[in-house]
Amino acid sequence: MELLSNQPRYDTVPDKYIFPPEKRPVNNVVNPSINLPVIDLRGGCIDSDIGRDEIIRDIMKAGKEFGFFQVINHGIQAKTLNDMLQVCENFFKMPAEEKKRYYSDDMSRAFFLNSSTQYDQSETRYWRDYMRISCYPIEEFIDQWPENPENFRAVLSEYTVRVREIASKLLKLIAEGFGLDRDYFCGDLSNGTKMKVNYYPPCPDPSLTMGLLPHCDRQLITVLAQGTAACGLQAKYKEGWIDVKPIPNAFVINFGHQLEIITNGVLKSVEHRAITNSGAARTSVAVFIMPDMESFISPAKEMVNEENPPLYKSFVFKDFLRIYTDLSAKRVDVMEAFKING
Repeated sequence: MELLSNQPRYDTVPDKYIFPPEKRPVNNVVNPSINLPVIDLRGGCIDSDIGRDEIIRDIMKAGKEFGFFQVINHGIQAKTLNDMLQVCENFFKMPAEEKKRYYSDDMSRAFFLNSSTQYDQSETRYWRDYMRISCYPIEEFIDQWPENPENFRAVLSEYTVRVREIASKLLKLIAEGFGLDRDYFCGDLSNGTKMKVNYYPPCPDPSLTMGLLPHCDRQLITVLAQGTAACGLQAKYKEGWIDVKPIPNAFVINFGHQLEIITNGVLKSVEHRAITNSGAARTSVAVFIMPDMESFISPAKEMVNEENPPLYKSFVFKDFLRIYTDLSAKRVDVMEAFKING
């Protein structure tokens, strides 16, 4: 079992984590002064009409320009968020023997632990351990989650419910913004929920390695808690990258490939990556809201007309996942595979 978290500190970067020069992170952040938009959800009470139109406009503007934004005053208590980050950190700190039984690369398991990434098949490894968790419906998967740390299941259950509530509200606002039925994304299009918990230990030389490859999420929408220990997430912006600076108790929201296809390319699934740092371990929790495997995906008919013909083919979601994996999560290749006349 090869996990970075089994060793508390590294003095040098092992050779297998050193990327060739052309793939190393470079100082190509477009402008340190450019920040993602921050949207105030007003305590999560966005079912009323008060301020609703303004929030919708802010989401649409941020989505079209960046494909990313952060939300504050979202209605989830700071304790719920902090408990989730803490219990995940505690999991990675457990003894190697305790974690060993969860180590796997079997994607069909409801919970497994691994390192690096399953998408990039090069010999160089990414500076990351991760848990992959199927988490909704909770009653279907809870017995397959670890019992330790002792409060892991209780914290994960509560967190899953609360994050799904945020995602549901955001999807309703997005639907309204496009003139779709408010419940357009409810049901089959958002029934699935998976979670990926990433652990990036301090790296002796962050210039040599990467935490995670540039990629776009394959799902509908992602709700990410990145903690405040260090800045590590970067989003593609124009010809470079911008730092997604941590904000206490905020969530980072980004759109997946499915939302780009359903909106016929109006909202973009934007590439993002993780870099490392030498000062502190960093933990992030990404919750992916996704369609059922047998869901039929296509551009919404309301998004298509003579001036805006459909840009993407129709498909079954499970077929998209297969192609996404076969193409190593590379944005250009994945979207080209589903473009009409692509």
